[in-house]
Amino acid sequence: MSDKRKLVIVITRGLDDERSSVAWSIANGGIGAGLDVSIFLVSSGVDWVRKGAANAAHLNPLDPPMKDMIQNVIDNGSTVGVCPPCAKMRGYEASDLLDGVTIMGSMAAVHAPILEGGAVLSF
Repeated sequence: MSDKRKLVIVITRGLDDERSSVAWSIANGGIGAGLDVSIFLVSSGVDWVRKGAANAAHLNPLDPPMKDMIQNVIDNGSTVGVCPPCAKMRGYEASDLLDGVTIMGSMAAVHAPILEGGAVLSF
């Protein structure tokens, strides 16, 4: 268990919804503040981590490009987990997703940082 305070962000919105860019921006801010950030993608939120999907997305002109914000979360060692049924429904396999992103084995992965006292935000 990490000594860092935990932030769990659940993203339910896809490439066409600005709330998602806010979620990734908050995740990056949390990393900058020294938080242990976990991202869980459900419903159309899983589309963000399909290879190439976020390359052209730039929903909030004041934020960095989406692909950069997502990659920064991954590069900083944050957990980025995808809902298994949501991926399956879209025909996504692990090879379709960005390196460092995991299709979760169970929802227990979502609960673990919460049980360790993590704050939860949902978008």
